[in-house]
Formats: sequence, structure tokens, C-alpha cells
Amino acid sequence: MIIYLHGFDSNSPGNHEKVLQLQFIDPDVRLVSYSTRHPKHDMQFLLKECDKLLQQGDDAHPLICGVGLGGYWAERIGFLCGMRQVIFNPNLFPFENMEGKIDRPEEYLDIATKCVNDFREKNREKCLAILSRQDEALDNQRSAAYLQPFYEIIWDDAASHKFKNIAPHLQRIKAFKLLA
Repeated sequence: MIIYLHGFDSNSPGNHEKVLQLQFIDPDVRLVSYSTRHPKHDMQFLLKECDKLLQQGDDAHPLICGVGLGGYWAERIGFLCGMRQVIFNPNLFPFENMEGKIDRPEEYLDIATKCVNDFREKNREKCLAILSRQDEALDNQRSAAYLQPFYEIIWDDAASHKFKNIAPHLQRIKAFKLLA
């Protein structure tokens, strides 16, 4: 089973395309939609939904993937639910760059500081980060500096922020999913 979390633009047709691409790895891909506008509510909702999906499923190697804001959530929810994570151009600093787009962006900072101390250290090597060199929305060099000590980073030279085509990375994602 692969759980897919969309980014801030939940209505993008690219989400459906990514789900279809992920089905080449595992036919059981579940898109979990969330508000994107209420961080604390979203965290509770995503934890509950992902836990429910894990309880219903029988995959020994479940995976959670997310793009942009979905990458922010996939890393945290995956850690809390004990799943491996693949994050594409994760928005690691929504408390800085979501001002005016969502209610209470400061809640992201609150979540980041109250989650688990040193969670990336405890999550070491359980997350794969795929970053675009052409990301027009985020500073992925900054993201890489935060993630590199803990996770493998794969750089993509062609993708934009929304990462429409994940196909070049499917074999690496599949291998990562199947790691014990």
C-alpha cells in the first residue's frame, strides 16, 4: 500500500497523474485528501486516516508519499505511524511561506517544536527525499541542508515544484519501499 498526500494545490490534475504512476510500484495507492488550511486539524485527521488505512491493509512494507506541503506531512505522519516516507520537494517551512494562504500558519511551527525531539535523527534512513533543481516555489538547497544528514537525497534536473513526472524515480522508490 502507498498512501499519497497532495500538496497545497489539492485540485491539481497532477495528483491523479502521480497516483497512476505510483500504481506501477503498488496497485494499492490511496489518496488521502485534507484541508491544507488548518494545520492542527490536518495533523489529527491525517494521523487518524493513515492509522485506519494501516489497520485495514496487510502490506508488510507500506509507504507514504507527499509533494510540497504533502511532503511536510508525509515525513511527520510516516514517522509517527511507522511507515517509510518518500517526499518530493517538501515544504519544510510552511510557517514562513504559507502566510496569507492558510489560517494560522504559525501552527506549523508549533507542530514542528512539539512533535518529537530530534525526530529526523530517530527517523534516520526511513525517508527518501527527491528534490528538484528547478523548484520555482521553494529553496531546495536549504531543504537539502536540513535533510541530508538524515536521509538520502536524489536530485532531479527536470521537474518543477509540483513534480508532474515521478516516473524516472519509480524503480528507486520501489526498492526503498521494499527495504526491511
